[in-house]
Amino acid sequence: MVDENGRELIDALAGLWCVNVGHGRKEIADAVHRQMSAVAFYPSFFNTTTEPAILLAGRLAEVAPPRLGHAFFSNSGSEANESALKLIRAYQKLRGKPRKTKVVSRSFAYHGVTLATTSMTGLPSCTVPFDLPWPGAGFVQVPGPYAYGADDGRSAEEYGEWCLHETERAFAREDPATIAALFAEPVQGAGGVVVPPPGHLRALRELCREHDVLFVADEVITGFGRLGAWFASILWDLDPDLMTLAKGITSGYLPLGATLVSDEIANVLDRGGTLSHGYTYSAHPTACAAALANLDIIARERLVERVRDDVGPYLQEKLGALAGHPAVGEIRGFQLIGAIELVPRGGRSALSPDVPLGLRAAALCREEGVIVRGIRDMIAVAPPLVVTRHELDRILAAVRKALDRLWD
Repeated sequence: MVDENGRELIDALAGLWCVNVGHGRKEIADAVHRQMSAVAFYPSFFNTTTEPAILLAGRLAEVAPPRLGHAFFSNSGSEANESALKLIRAYQKLRGKPRKTKVVSRSFAYHGVTLATTSMTGLPSCTVPFDLPWPGAGFVQVPGPYAYGADDGRSAEEYGEWCLHETERAFAREDPATIAALFAEPVQGAGGVVVPPPGHLRALRELCREHDVLFVADEVITGFGRLGAWFASILWDLDPDLMTLAKGITSGYLPLGATLVSDEIANVLDRGGTLSHGYTYSAHPTACAAALANLDIIARERLVERVRDDVGPYLQEKLGALAGHPAVGEIRGFQLIGAIELVPRGGRSALSPDVPLGLRAAALCREEGVIVRGIRDMIAVAPPLVVTRHELDRILAAVRKALDRLWD
């Protein structure tokens, strides 16, 4: 990439966690051009749709967890989660449980920017300016497994176990008969690349199953290869009831979101008659054509396997080498996503929310020719899946220089 001054930059955040196949892929542009020259648009209403939408739904069913055989298309991750919320409410009502309307999410979660999805988001910077969560709307928050942020001496495993206990207590307090679903990102991206301890999400899934609460995997960031599998739900055997997707589904080339729904839920919804939900651009044929071309690239170039076996482990190795730097408080990551917690000379006690180190460090990285994301007092990286080891070396060298300058 080149900035306004003609300076070359390496995109170490894949746009916004999304350009998985890299920038400038002519195959996707050509696929979009062919589709726009044939059928540029027709709505997926009135029992009609277009061929790319049908083909894409089939492709997603092939790579998704086994029960998720149905796709509802939208335009973004926010809309994918918003659609999931509405489908869940309809499902619970149709199966004779209309009291099940409450939705549980976790601290440090990010699920979107609509009124409802912001109400699920566990980031004060997103909720406080809008007086959300929506009062009285049934949004319940439980702790996410961000042990470093808790800073109470417990290990990641111990803190994760406490989060599970707190979630179970919340279920009991709210009454499971009133709880419709729990939404969880396998890795909490915008919240700070919070990677769960081994087995944590599977235990959370089982807790939901015990209490008749639907488990929704928000894989907007983690889907399509970033964790070295098509989806984290497959990697960690989560067996979600619904899964929400966006970003990597087209590698950001065109807007597209998808809500994958289990066969059981779809069968109940089918019995309810007309589903009065959809967007003008749901299953837009050109966006679906972009997605199909994108999935072809991922499969043909074996990018999922490449992340799993090569560049993912290499990134984690290079990140780990920064652990001894005096400006580093913690390194977190999994395969091709990672975060570096930052500390000033005075240690963690000297951190100030008024002067977040993440933004300063991100600006310094950009001066060194690399784009990363600043989040609170950390920086996050998530390069395209096509990144090379040489490019990872350049990214981490620039990050190290930025850390040196931050510490000075």
